Amino acid sequence: MRHLFLYGPPGSGKSTIGRLLAVRLGLPFTDLDAVIVETAGHQIPQIFAEEGESGFRAREKQALVDMAARPRHIVALGGGALLNPECRALAEANGEVLCLACTLEALCHRIDNAPGSRPLAGNHAALEKLMASRASHYASFPRRLDVSSGTPETLAEAAETLFGAWRIDSGDVPSLVFAGRNLISGLGGEAASLGLGKRAVVVCDANTNPLYGDRVEASLRAAGVETFRTVIAAGESTKTLATVQSIWGAFLRAGLARDDFAVAVGGGVTGDLTGFAAATWMRGIRWVNVSTTLLSMVDASTGGKTGCDLPEAKNLVGAFHSPSLVLADVDTLATLPAREVRCGLAEAIKHAFIADPELLDILPTGTTGILPVESRALAAFVARALAVKVHCVREDPLEKNIRGKLNLGHTVGHAVEIVSNFMIQHGEAVAIGTVEEARLAVRLGLASADWPERVAAPFARVGLPTTLPEGCTFESLVPIMKRDKKKKGGVVRFALPCAPGDVRLTPVDL
Repeated sequence: MRHLFLYGPPGSGKSTIGRLLAVRLGLPFTDLDAVIVETAGHQIPQIFAEEGESGFRAREKQALVDMAARPRHIVALGGGALLNPECRALAEANGEVLCLACTLEALCHRIDNAPGSRPLAGNHAALEKLMASRASHYASFPRRLDVSSGTPETLAEAAETLFGAWRIDSGDVPSLVFAGRNLISGLGGEAASLGLGKRAVVVCDANTNPLYGDRVEASLRAAGVETFRTVIAAGESTKTLATVQSIWGAFLRAGLARDDFAVAVGGGVTGDLTGFAAATWMRGIRWVNVSTTLLSMVDASTGGKTGCDLPEAKNLVGAFHSPSLVLADVDTLATLPAREVRCGLAEAIKHAFIADPELLDILPTGTTGILPVESRALAAFVARALAVKVHCVREDPLEKNIRGKLNLGHTVGHAVEIVSNFMIQHGEAVAIGTVEEARLAVRLGLASADWPERVAAPFARVGLPTTLPEGCTFESLVPIMKRDKKKKGGVVRFALPCAPGDVRLTPVDL
């Protein structure tokens, strides 16, 4: 239960952004300066005048110690709260710190508009001196957000991504989503805070069971949850009604009731199957998605799409049933095979084309599937890619409009998977499908002639295929694409990439 701390110079907007962030995440907000004022019975300038800076810092340290012992809050810290190494260590041991950066001109303007509560109001020379003395201190925090411009709402949204924390209220149940490090160890505490129940079935696949099954159960049991485990085969070929039935059998043996929950531990297949089993068990129980693949972390884990395949087409049977909690623990990616890494990068590249072209600038390069060694950079990459999915789901939970853009590459891609008998994996098929759909955009006059090559480039850069398998053509895939669930009146709706950040939902009569 780690706090989310907002830190930075006076006037950087810690309290304003913090209050908005608390509403977005459904968490309580605390302004540490306000706590100090309430405890002392005086405003901060008077505390400084009567007790000096040392007296104020002592009060600040005690307030931080008290805060650390409380359940998760959004906390706005004073502008010098972490100058004391002990206070910084305390904050970083009990939460995540986001440092707000701001120009001196913007800070002066904001402080001057809040006289009485700001010791430096009207004293621009003193503020400039303070900023110069703390420049290296503020720069030492790796998680930073420039707040010199932008509305408080857009800055709060950016803070969510930098923290790797979101709440989605637009589905059938509220969904908390976290991307970061060492999240599995906190699973039990998160489940307890959400009141998920005292009994859970943990669903692992054959790959994740030996790696994470014991850790997941240990965390849940430490929080007082009775656990049962079932293991399914790994891979797309297991995404069948028969596997769903086996999970229902595990629910039955464990005696799961409506106030109990399920936990999926694995990639997209395990999450889809477990979520669908949870959606249909006793007409719906809650579930948790512990995502262990890059593909699932940036896409499949979030949004509540659950289901299974039929022999004729993918994902024809399913339901929208949002997980109450999603944990994208990037530490699990260390065990991921290179091919699986590349498949996950395909979904991240897809998100770049949909809404965040700058994602391509921080894309891990090379053809070996090796991810960045520095785990903080990896967590930031995953969170930024996932943020595209979160935004679409919030806006359109049931895929009536904008969420359909997330199907970029999937209409052709799903057909490629089927004709290859799933020898071509999902992320590889998405890469091929995205390029083919760019070619379709050109044929329809929606994109420039060189666009497909530009689309193919980032996929190729990370070692993904960009052409249809030998003997396969777009026309040969048409009978399969006509069975796609994204059709209306017999017309398939494609999500066509037409330019960076320009994906158009386009009906195409095949």
